[in-house]
Amino acid sequence: MDYLKSALPSQIMSERGSNLVVINPGSANIRIGLASQDTPFNIPHCIARHTKQVPKRNVIDQMLNNQVTTAQHMEREKAYDVIASLLKIPFLDEEAPSNSFPRKMGRVDGHNPHIIRKDLPFTWTNVYEEATNSSVSLETSSKDETGESLDPKEGTDSKEHNASDRKFKEFICGEEALRISPTELYCLCRPIRRGHLNISQHYSMQQVLDDLHTIWDWILIEKLHIPRNERNMYSAVLVMPETFDNREIKEILSLVLRELCFGSAVVHQEGLAAVFGNGLSTACIVNIGAQVTSLICIEDGGALPATGKTLPFGGEDISRGLLWTQRHHQTWPQIRTDVLTKPVDLLMLNQLKETYCEIKEGELDAVAVVHSYEDKVPAGSHKTRLTALNVPPMGLFYPTLLVPDVYPPPPRTWFHDYEDMLEDTWHIDFSRRSDMSDTFYPNVNGGLPMWESYPVFSTKPKKEEKVGLAEAITNCILSTGRIDIQRKLFCSIQLTGGVALTNGLVAAVEERVLHAIPPNEAIDTVEVLQSRTNPTFVSWKGGVILGVLDLGRDAWISREDWIHNGVHVGSNKKYKDSYYLQAQAMCYMNS
Repeated sequence: MDYLKSALPSQIMSERGSNLVVINPGSANIRIGLASQDTPFNIPHCIARHTKQVPKRNVIDQMLNNQVTTAQHMEREKAYDVIASLLKIPFLDEEAPSNSFPRKMGRVDGHNPHIIRKDLPFTWTNVYEEATNSSVSLETSSKDETGESLDPKEGTDSKEHNASDRKFKEFICGEEALRISPTELYCLCRPIRRGHLNISQHYSMQQVLDDLHTIWDWILIEKLHIPRNERNMYSAVLVMPETFDNREIKEILSLVLRELCFGSAVVHQEGLAAVFGNGLSTACIVNIGAQVTSLICIEDGGALPATGKTLPFGGEDISRGLLWTQRHHQTWPQIRTDVLTKPVDLLMLNQLKETYCEIKEGELDAVAVVHSYEDKVPAGSHKTRLTALNVPPMGLFYPTLLVPDVYPPPPRTWFHDYEDMLEDTWHIDFSRRSDMSDTFYPNVNGGLPMWESYPVFSTKPKKEEKVGLAEAITNCILSTGRIDIQRKLFCSIQLTGGVALTNGLVAAVEERVLHAIPPNEAIDTVEVLQSRTNPTFVSWKGGVILGVLDLGRDAWISREDWIHNGVHVGSNKKYKDSYYLQAQAMCYMNS
């Protein structure tokens, strides 16, 4: 502690963060970087592998996706009309006033500062590499991870070379994997889907783990420049989403320690890391990711597991809702846009959503350039007027608008593991709880392992998957059961994830949550705290702080221990919400 008080934060980061890799994996993107960096790399969490399978699938998950049913379509239309009444805009099938076009056009061009941007199309990825130099695959794949358009000639230059001197890249990672033409012999794989390892009848566990290893190894080599033979000198901080099950976390730990050869690793909860990333000690964390939204309450630097909830929708669902809205209003060009089998179309929709969508009352239109991507030919540009741009993000509160069932989570058949990697369920402190029977005391059940006898902790908290964001936040906070902490949490809501950057979302959350609180609750104030850093990276930053300031490293797992022993009862090799660690972080944040 004396060291933390005397050293400057920048000095601490440079001294202790140079050999610390912080990894925050997500369904759509992975945030990874050295603790000494200001911001992490934010890379699409996907890989495209060359395939000769017939018939070819562009995306390995496309067989899991469903069609919108008639009932879902009706529910979606009802949700649109409810949102329209709140936003004071015409209903779905209501004709707009005849004089509205000039008024909207004149008003919208200046409504959003993000509108001043380059409407450049994405270009197809060059899938060939020089046969004489295998490193070209990695060098080319590492370019253009920022989303900027490449030189339009890049895809055509390769055709000028003799075909005998070219061969397909074995794999392509990151954004370049999303920009491969559907006619190329590649299949896109996302190892994580809807907050879980993407294991299904089409995508085996071994394939998922192999793809994770390939992606992470590629990032470590090409982005962080950490060769395999030096990784034993590095430690990894895994900032894991609350959606992950215990067995999934163990598989990731094995991947990091055994396959990627890190010298040691530690696991932290994403929600807990978000609190530390913003210098707080108590908050209701609402992490709105690309495919799932997770909630958990943190009190005095400790997670409250019973408050955890997961909603099966996120930013990509808003993008799909944007496409449906425009098609219904016939403002979308007559082009073939398919976000489920053409990843580049989802890239384009995400860009349109981030640029033009916001939450505000009144009609919200914008003139935008939409691109069509067809079979290797250069992208076509279509200037059009997008309408009702404030409706899709409201789907967070009315999820039937988003129809997340179209893109369902992977089947959950084998993820059942009593041993909890994030909550120290066997710690002796639990034996003092009044709601536990005598069977919870250690060494009472004839020598049986303790986790055989604690059904209270054997499964994750119930997930409310059919409610909107406001109801989920309200239920999450009220489940704490104490009025003092409830009042504190309602005034300490923290939004994280990329969707948190949506204009108008903070005010909408405050208003909708206040209306969702039952009238018999003595709570009349709701406040969303302003994030001190980019909400997309706040959990990663919290992982940096927890890793750098964990001076004792009691919860760290060494490579040798994990390979030979794993984590077992009495090892104490897991993260504990210690007040000491919280005090370290508070000392750092207040210095």
